[in-house]
Amino acid sequence: MLTFIKLGGSLITDKREAESFQTQVMAAAAAELYAAFDAGISMLIGHGSGSFGHVAAKRHGTMEGVNTPQQWVGFAEVAFIARRLNTLVLESLAEAGIPIFAVQPSASARCHDGQLQEMEITPITLALTEGLVPVVYGDVSFDSVRGGTIISTETIFAYLAQRLKPARMFLVGETEGVYDDQGDLIAHITPANYNQIAPMLGGSEGTDVTGGMATKVRAMLDLVEKIPGLMIRIFGGTHEGQIAGALVDELEPGTLISAE
Repeated sequence: MLTFIKLGGSLITDKREAESFQTQVMAAAAAELYAAFDAGISMLIGHGSGSFGHVAAKRHGTMEGVNTPQQWVGFAEVAFIARRLNTLVLESLAEAGIPIFAVQPSASARCHDGQLQEMEITPITLALTEGLVPVVYGDVSFDSVRGGTIISTETIFAYLAQRLKPARMFLVGETEGVYDDQGDLIAHITPANYNQIAPMLGGSEGTDVTGGMATKVRAMLDLVEKIPGLMIRIFGGTHEGQIAGALVDELEPGTLISAE
C-alpha cells in the first residue's frame, strides 16, 4: 500500500519569516517517518516551500508568468531557493535513516498555462520498486503559455497519484485539519457536502502563492473523484506521534477527504 505524505511549508518553516527553517520540527517528523519506513510502509514524501520559495515567488510574480530577462532571473532564484530548502529536508530525512531518492521536479516538469502536463515518473517508480523513498517538492516549471510558473507539491502529488495510484495521501501542516469559520474542526469533506462547507474555508497564514486551504481542499476533492478508493487526510504534525500514528497505526487525525 503506497502512501503519499506532504510535510507542509507551514510545518517545516515559519511562513511569516523569510527562509526560516524549523530544524527541530523537521527532525521530529523525520524520526516518525523513519518509524513508518521501518514498519514496512511504502511512501513518497513531498514538502512545501513555505517561507523559502513562496516569498521569492511572490516577489518576482513567478506564478503568473515569466517573460522578461528580469523575471527569468527571478525564476532561477525561486528554483535555487526551493532547492536550498529541499537540501535541508533531505539532510534531515537521511540523518533519520531513511533511504531517500531525491527528485527535482523542474528537471522534467512541463506546464501549459499553469497546468502540469508532463513529468518523468520512471525514476520514481523504480525507486519505489527497490524500496527507496522518493522525495519531491514545490518547484518552478517551464510553461508553454506563461513561459514559466510554479508547481505546488499538491499539483505534483495529483499528477503522480493518477499514475502511481496511492491508497492514502496525508497533507501534514501546523493546524489540526480543516476548520470552519467558527473555528471548529471539519471531520469529513466529500463532494456531496463541499458546497455547504466551501464558504467557511479560509486562506493561508503567511505568504502562499499557490493558494490557501480552500484551494487545497477543492484540488483534493477533484483527486478523490478521479481515483477510486483514495483517502486523503489533512492534519497537524506538531504533536509527537501524530505522523507515525497515522502512517503505521491507522489513527484518523484531522480532516478526511474522500469520494463518499
